[in-house]
Amino acid sequence: MTVYLLLNHLLNFMAPAALLAVLLVLLSRLFFRFFRSKMPFAQAWWAQVPIVFIVNMAVLTAGLLLFGRDGKMLTYAALVLSSALCQAWLLRD
Repeated sequence: MTVYLLLNHLLNFMAPAALLAVLLVLLSRLFFRFFRSKMPFAQAWWAQVPIVFIVNMAVLTAGLLLFGRDGKMLTYAALVLSSALCQAWLLRD
């Protein structure tokens, strides 16, 4: 496997975690203004994205090690659940 192919595989493995982290944090900031505009955020968005991304990568890696292959739907369901729980924990009172 060449370096180019290895980098391509790693970036494609990390893409769902990165996209979900960015979209979840930005959309939670957007909807948070509609529901509770007076409460401050736990951290800035640029600090929340890496935290959610690290949690997402841990879940994807655990799914890869557990099932032996990437892209199982149970892994993606766990990815969504864990990122939502992490974001809720970051925005707690």
